Amino acid sequence: MKRSKFISVLILTFIAEILICVFLVSKISDIKTDPVKVNDCMYSIKNNFGNPERYNRELDYVIIDNDGKPVFKTKENLSETINEAIKTRGLILDIEIDGKFTGKVIFDYNLNGQLENVKSRIIIIFIVIGGLQIILAICWYIVLKKKIITPFHKINSFAARVAEGNLDIPLTMDKEHVFGEFTEAFDLMRSELKKARAAEKKANDDKNEMVAKLSHDIKTPVASIKSTSEIGFEVTQEERTKRMFNVINVKTDQIKALVDNLFNSSVRDVTEIAVNPGNYDSKDIKKLIKNADYLNKAGDFSVPDCSVFIDKLRLQQIFDNIFTNSYKYADTEISVHTGFVDEYLVISIADKGPGVKDEELLMLKQKYKRGSNATDKDGAGLGLYLVDYFCRKMDGEFKLKNLDQGFEASVYLRTV
Repeated sequence: MKRSKFISVLILTFIAEILICVFLVSKISDIKTDPVKVNDCMYSIKNNFGNPERYNRELDYVIIDNDGKPVFKTKENLSETINEAIKTRGLILDIEIDGKFTGKVIFDYNLNGQLENVKSRIIIIFIVIGGLQIILAICWYIVLKKKIITPFHKINSFAARVAEGNLDIPLTMDKEHVFGEFTEAFDLMRSELKKARAAEKKANDDKNEMVAKLSHDIKTPVASIKSTSEIGFEVTQEERTKRMFNVINVKTDQIKALVDNLFNSSVRDVTEIAVNPGNYDSKDIKKLIKNADYLNKAGDFSVPDCSVFIDKLRLQQIFDNIFTNSYKYADTEISVHTGFVDEYLVISIADKGPGVKDEELLMLKQKYKRGSNATDKDGAGLGLYLVDYFCRKMDGEFKLKNLDQGFEASVYLRTV
């Protein structure tokens, strides 16, 4: 039921109620005794005067004599005098028999009874129409709740969720209520906000990933330049050349510090660095390890032929981080061993350094965590965290172990 129709019906019930009540009230003035029954009663009284058993008793009446004394009445509590009859609007008729007036008949008007009857009808009409109006009001409330109140509460809670940043739950559309088109536009706004937020997040992640990748990749050639310049500084005898090598050392330290800061800030904001593994021949792995071992501290080693599931770019970063840590914290010869464990090709890289405390092994793979032996070394605590992250993204594992003499990092690559 539409709002205009409901209001029209409600107004019509009020008008009908008023008209019926006015009609019933107006009928009070028309209250009177039935003349046919009055004539029948008068006829029986005149013809049977003095013989009350044969009087017609269809109406209530009192018979009084010429002295005003009652000689007969149909029931008790009837007006027995002319004055009382006048007060109750009773009908007073003379009894004339053979030309002589023998008394009067006072017909009870029963005004109170008839008024009570009209009153009861009015009350019944009020109850019926009032009940109908209550039912209509309840129906209208149900319609209002369904079409306006409930949709408004849904929109209100939806707006609160959007304000809190929850853009995943859509707003149910119902064009039957008054907010139908509005909810459609509101949900479209939510969808656009979600797309915009996703695009913004992707752009930021891409930017941070690119910065992290570039800054981390820069560290390897910078380390090579620094190590070369340090060797040159030691072997040269010319003072001017020594100063130039020293300048190179200082500048590479500055570059390294800037790159570390840049890498640290970018990785802190990256929620997920893309890793795209595929099937590659294991012969590529030896080249990646050689690239990472720029100081040539690893002895000869071989990699068995197989197919592995790797991302070559990320695997190069894995080896770079492992060798860089070994150079920094052990600075000893490095051994590389390969073999198979279940479905994995395992590449173990070990040095002869002091290692770390056993209770710190698991901590080393956490972001920004470093061993107690690194207090005098610069670093961000991200290298082994990224190694572990890249290994897991390639369906592999990364394990650390203290040796009797040295420290070992093992990379598990899934074979295919």
